[in-house]
Amino acid sequence: MVKRIVVIGALFAAGMVAAKDGRVLQAAGLTGTCTVVQTQSSGEQVEACSSGKLEGAPDLSRNGCTDAGLFAGLVYWHCPAAVVSAP
Repeated sequence: MVKRIVVIGALFAAGMVAAKDGRVLQAAGLTGTCTVVQTQSSGEQVEACSSGKLEGAPDLSRNGCTDAGLFAGLVYWHCPAAVVSAP
C-alpha cells in the first residue's frame, strides 16, 4: 500500500516538473511558440509566432520587437539585433 502511494507521488511530482518546464506543453501545442524565419545581415531577426490551444501567440514587445502583422495564421515580429559585449 505504501509502495503505491510513493509511486503515485513520484509520478505526480514528475508531471509537475514537466509542466513547469513548458517544453511538454509546447510540444503538445497547448502554448504558443515562436521560430526565427529570417536573420538579416545586421543581426535583426524576423520571428513567426503561432497560437496555442490554451493561450494566444506570445507577445514579443517586451523584448523590443515590433509587430509586423498577421499572415497565414502566424504573427510576425521584427526583433532588433542582440547586444553583445566584447572582451
